[in-house]
Amino acid sequence: MKKMVEILLDTSFILACIENKVDFFEDLENEGYEILIPKGVINELRGLKKELALKILENNNFKEIELNGKIVDYSIINYAKENPNIIIATLDNGMKSKMKNKKMIIRNRKKLEID
Repeated sequence: MKKMVEILLDTSFILACIENKVDFFEDLENEGYEILIPKGVINELRGLKKELALKILENNNFKEIELNGKIVDYSIINYAKENPNIIIATLDNGMKSKMKNKKMIIRNRKKLEID
């Protein structure tokens, strides 16, 4: 059986998808991705009181992962470096520039694409 490609979602990506009404879980599952969301991202969403985002996460399948480090962005960058085949879904340009991994972006506010 072919291993599913893993995609790691960060806070900015999740919030942008919700803001632009992109059903990212459905799109990613249909494309056959295994969705990873760091515990730190979920905690950021709780801290920001993003109830809709938390409800969407609650109603969908993903793998919650624990990353090392106190600062979520740095821990995602380090995880990306250790896992060069993983796709990173972020809108954070500072993070993007520090990773060689493929990135998932939102094209024209509606379409998910690998960049």
